[in-house]
Amino acid sequence: METFLQQIANGLVLGAIYALVALGYTMVYGILGLINFAHGEVVMVGALVTLAAIKALAAAGVPGVALLPLGLALAMAVCMALGAAVERIAYRPLRNAPRLAPLITAIGVSIVLQYGAVLIWGRGYHAYPELLPTAPLDIFGARVSPAQLIVMAVSALIMAGLLWLVHRTRFGRAMRATAENPAVARLMGVDVDRVISLTFVIGSALGAVAGVLVSINYSVAHYQMGFILGLKAFTAAVLGGIGNLAGAMVGGLLLGLIEALGSGYVGDLTGGLFGSNYRDVFAFLVLVGVLILRPAGLLGERVAERA
Repeated sequence: METFLQQIANGLVLGAIYALVALGYTMVYGILGLINFAHGEVVMVGALVTLAAIKALAAAGVPGVALLPLGLALAMAVCMALGAAVERIAYRPLRNAPRLAPLITAIGVSIVLQYGAVLIWGRGYHAYPELLPTAPLDIFGARVSPAQLIVMAVSALIMAGLLWLVHRTRFGRAMRATAENPAVARLMGVDVDRVISLTFVIGSALGAVAGVLVSINYSVAHYQMGFILGLKAFTAAVLGGIGNLAGAMVGGLLLGLIEALGSGYVGDLTGGLFGSNYRDVFAFLVLVGVLILRPAGLLGERVAERA
């Protein structure tokens, strides 16, 4: 029972991160029908920019309590500018091109960002400083660190704020109108180009926060950290129903729980043949299963039309 509760706690932390990254995928897909495979690299840039900012600020004598907020704010600004530039330079010229063209472009942008990060930060792993308390707390038999509680709380607040933005604001109505029919939305006075650009900007800001949360959770950052994380978040978005914000959140949490429980029990279930190092396999088994059994995802309806 203790192992089960611990894996549930681990799964919720993982799921909160996956859900946050999956929101970036699902926002862009919902409004453009584009799978932005470069989003995982935006997450990586957010983590590494925050780390560089923290080191620079610490060297300048900034108090420790202000390092993480200032570093995160700078990373969000950089990632928002990056997201806007990628949309304007790489995707906007291909908006009316066949679907394969922007898909290949997204993969190309992902590779460019990875090797850009190599040029700036190198290929090595970078240790993340421990800026938050690490002494674990005992919660219903599971050991959870304050950093993990912060990861879950920040993710929940951001997801709630995004739902409010999309469903309760004028800009959210413009986003939904653009997602339904960009041509009609333009006739109704919506600045479609601005809405799409801001969607990339918001998704990139979420990616920066997710990158920092991942690095805080694992205490490390490197130039390839966005690749597998991005694929898992994409799996979460498909599981929940890509294009559906609530679906991305549900898919992220479910995927985190499946991965944590699978890695916790796979050794016992297979007699020691497979260990917890096979945990990445679960995400892709889920992706294959969802695509075969329910291509629209748990809460989605439009994937079959857009894919």
